[in-house]
This record gives sequence, structure tokens and C-alpha cells, in this order.
Amino acid sequence: MSTSAIVMMIIALLAVWGGLGMALLNLKRHPEAIDDEEADAVLHDGASVSPRR
Repeated sequence: MSTSAIVMMIIALLAVWGGLGMALLNLKRHPEAIDDEEADAVLHDGASVSPRR
């Protein structure tokens, strides 16, 4: 592999893994809110609520 190919590969890997890391960090800082219906379903029977129609 040429030097330019290795540099491009490193940049691409950093972009992908960096994006994943930032997404996980964002979810950790701002978790998704759970509706009351979903929370009740998870607490009572352990099953998730089917999507609303």
C-alpha cells in the first residue's frame, strides 16, 4: 500500500469510529425519554410496547 492509501485509510477509520464514539457520548449525556406506556410495559411484563399504529 502506498503512503497516501494508508493515510486515507486512517482518516476514514477515525471518521467512522469517531462518529460512533460521539453518538454514544451524545446518548449517554442525553438519554431518550421513555413514555409512560413503554415504562409500564417494561416494568410489568418485561416486553417492549409495539409501535403505535
